Amino acid sequence: MLLICSTLALCVGFLLDLLIGDPQKWPHIVRGMGLLIKGLERALYPLQNKRWGGILLSLITLFICIVIPAALLYFAFQASPWLYFALEALLVWQCLATRSLWVESNKVYTALNDHDIGKARLALSMIVGRDTGSLNEADIARATVETVAENISDGIVAPLFYIMLGGAAAGCMYKAVNTLDSMIGYKNERYLDFGRFAAKLDDALNFIPSRLAALLMIVAARLCHMDAKGAYRIWRRDRRNHASPNSAQTEAVMAGALGIRLTGDAYYSGKLYEKPTIGDDQRPIIATDICHSHKLLVVTALFMLLLTVLLRGMVYVAI
Repeated sequence: MLLICSTLALCVGFLLDLLIGDPQKWPHIVRGMGLLIKGLERALYPLQNKRWGGILLSLITLFICIVIPAALLYFAFQASPWLYFALEALLVWQCLATRSLWVESNKVYTALNDHDIGKARLALSMIVGRDTGSLNEADIARATVETVAENISDGIVAPLFYIMLGGAAAGCMYKAVNTLDSMIGYKNERYLDFGRFAAKLDDALNFIPSRLAALLMIVAARLCHMDAKGAYRIWRRDRRNHASPNSAQTEAVMAGALGIRLTGDAYYSGKLYEKPTIGDDQRPIIATDICHSHKLLVVTALFMLLLTVLLRGMVYVAI
């Protein structure tokens, strides 16, 4: 009963994310996590041992972000399966980012299509951490496609993977770790020690999902009439061309499927960071490549939903 209810709620939450996305003025669990992390950082960063302060911040955040959703879901189920269903679907919806990723990256495409490079740079700055003020149209399109590729794993496949294993509470656990990494997991002077644990934990949790996302994207590339063989070839060759053990997995597939070159050197807070490239420079990257990346985004998301439902169905039959 619980497994069926949870799986149906997962499907409803997935559809809610596709239809509604993340309205900016609505309450959102990830924004709540961000406020929690900011408050804990203010309290714990002054500790002399930065590494232990960061570990403590991460553990407290995880405890709160796992225990509260799990407790709410438990008591909801005790009160009514329908209440549990509604809460589970709501949490699943807020753990996913399919529509918001499409909407935010499409703002960049729309600005590029209108030849408004200033607006495109501004829209891009909302979804990337790099400096965007001096990027040309090709650089803007490249950075947008890279962001879509990376977030297919972080924003869709990985949350669904953990929801598949442990329901919405496990999805909240993953989003807490992902939010920690996005806020304190930087290798700069402030966070090198303080955010090390959060960054390593994020790497560990994304190890399997990022590779699963890459494989699903290769299949999706075939369905979308893209270069699936090229996607597989570049994935095999360039999947380790990143400081992160996970980010290049999906970026390599995207580069191969579209026949373009991604990543390379970039400025962050005025400092140049040298990065290896991913993919072959078969042709210049253009704004419409953002639209092509959206096709892989949606089809991969649907494949992951199907895989999740099938595996849960197999578990249900087995028990």
